[in-house]
Amino acid sequence: MRTSSDIADPPVRLQIQTPRALDWRALAATAIVLVLWASAFIAIRGIGDSLSPGALALGRQLVGALALAAIALVRRPPFPRGRGLVLVVGYGLLWFAGYTLVLNIAERHLDAGTTAMLVNIAPLLVALVAGVVLKEGFPRSLMIGIGVAFAGVVLIAAGGVGPHGDPVGIALGLLAASLYASGVLVQKVALKTTDALGATWVGCAVGAIALTPFLPQLVTEVAVAPVPATLAMVYLGVFPSAIAFILWANVLQRSTAGATASATLAVPAIVVLMSWLILGELPTILGMIGGVLCLAGVAWSRRR
Repeated sequence: MRTSSDIADPPVRLQIQTPRALDWRALAATAIVLVLWASAFIAIRGIGDSLSPGALALGRQLVGALALAAIALVRRPPFPRGRGLVLVVGYGLLWFAGYTLVLNIAERHLDAGTTAMLVNIAPLLVALVAGVVLKEGFPRSLMIGIGVAFAGVVLIAAGGVGPHGDPVGIALGLLAASLYASGVLVQKVALKTTDALGATWVGCAVGAIALTPFLPQLVTEVAVAPVPATLAMVYLGVFPSAIAFILWANVLQRSTAGATASATLAVPAIVVLMSWLILGELPTILGMIGGVLCLAGVAWSRRR
C-alpha cells in the first residue's frame, strides 16, 4: 500500500551522462590542444632571432608554472606523492625541459612545418611502445588511422614547405620526437595515481627548475627584446604550455596513450595552414593532400 509520504515525494530523475557527450568533450579538448601546439611552432620560429633557445625555453616554462600555480591556488589539486611524484618529475624533465629546449634549437635549423613533421613521428613511437609495455594492444582503427595520417605526413614532407636539408636540424627534430614520446609514456603511467592539474603544475615547475642555468641569458635578452617577442614568450607559457597541457593531461587520463598521441598527427597539417596564413608560406598540392590525410587518419583513429 502506498502511503501519503510516497505520494508526496517527487520521482527521482537520474542524470546520466552518455558516452557520446563524453566523446564530444574530449574531442573539443583535443582540438584545442592541437591548435595551441601547432601555434607554438609558428611562435617559436617567429621569435627565434630575439630570444635564444635556452632563454625562450626557460621563459616559457616560468610563465607556464606561474599560470598553473594561479589555477592550482583556486582548484587546490592534490600534490603528487611517492612513485607518482617520481614519475611526474621524470616527465617534467623529459617533456617540459628537454623537449622544449631541443625543439627551440631545431627550429633554428628547420622551418616550422618541417620541424612539426619530424616531431610527429612521436605518436607512432607512443602507439608501438604503449601497445606492448602498457598493454594497450593494437586496435585496428588505431593502426589504420596512424597509417593514413603518417602517409599524410610523408606527402607534406615530399611536397616541401621550406628548407629541410639541414642534417643537424633533422637530427634535433628526431631527438625532440623521442623526448616527446618518452614524456607521454611516463606521463600516462603517472596519471594513474596523480591528479591531472597537480601533475601538470609540478611537471612544468620541474622543467623550469631544470632550465635555470639559462636565467642570465633570459634576463639579458628580455631586457632588449622587442615587445612582440616577449609577448609571444608569455603566450607560449600560458596557452601552448599551461592550458594545452592541462587539457592534454585530462584527455590522456581518460584514454589510451596510443589513441591520444595519434591525434597529434594532425599538428603538421595545422602548422602548414598557419604558415600559409601567418607567414605567407603557400602549401604545395602534395602538402594540401597530406594535410587532408592527416586529419582523416586522426578522425579514423578516434573511432571506437
